[in-house]
Amino acid sequence: MFEWAGNIYICRNGMNVMSQLPMSNSAEPLRVIACGAIAREILAVKQANGLDHLDLQCLPAIWHVYPEKIAPALREKIAEARAEGYRRIYIGYAECGTRGEIDRLCEEEGVERIAGPHCYAFFTGTEKFLAECAEEYTAFYLTDLITRQFEAFVIEPLKLDKHPELRDMVFGNYTKIVYLAQTEDEELQKKAKWAADFLKLDYEYRFTGFGDLTPALLKAAGRIPAEGEIKTIAETST
Repeated sequence: MFEWAGNIYICRNGMNVMSQLPMSNSAEPLRVIACGAIAREILAVKQANGLDHLDLQCLPAIWHVYPEKIAPALREKIAEARAEGYRRIYIGYAECGTRGEIDRLCEEEGVERIAGPHCYAFFTGTEKFLAECAEEYTAFYLTDLITRQFEAFVIEPLKLDKHPELRDMVFGNYTKIVYLAQTEDEELQKKAKWAADFLKLDYEYRFTGFGDLTPALLKAAGRIPAEGEIKTIAETST
C-alpha cells in the first residue's frame, strides 16, 4: 500500500475509507511538513479521511539523532511551500528534542505543530503519556518505524554491530523496551521482542494506535467532528 520514495512514503491504490466528518469552510491545499518517521501514519490518516487536499513532505527520520538540523530545514521547507503558493502549512513534528527551536520557528512563521514533547507522547495520547509514562526513566521506547528499522536507527548509529561491548555502556541504565505499536502487526511484535533480547532488556507491548496524531491532522486539514462524535479512523497496518 505504501512505497518509499526518497524521504517520503507514497500511497498506492489505497481504499478510501471515509470517516463521514464534515469539512470546515475550506478544502484549501494544506502542506504538511513532517518527520519521515510518521509519514506512514500521516498518509494512512489522509487516506482514511479523504484528505485529498493534504500534501505531505518529509524530512529524514534519522534527523532525530541530529535534532539541530530539524528547525533550519523546516524553515527552508516553509519558504518553499509559500513560494509554491501554499497558504496553509502544518508542522508534523512535536518538540522532538530541539530545545524549543521548533516552537520559536512556529511562532515566527505563524504555523502550528503537533502538540506534545515527542511522537511517543502523541501516539500514546500526550495527557496519558505525561500522566502514566513520564516517570518511566528506565524505559526505551519503540514505535512501528523504529522497530521496523531497528538496525538503521539504533544498532548502526551506535555501532553496536561492530562494538557489542558498547551495549551495556549505552543501555546499562535501561531496564525494559516498551513497544508503542501503531498497528497490530505480529511480525513487528516479534521484531520488537528480538530488539529487547538483543539489548538484554525486558519487553513490554502497548498498542496505542495513532493517538493524538489523527485529531491533530483532522483539525489542521479543516475536518471537524460533529459535537460529541468520536473519531472513526481506519488505522490499518500496511
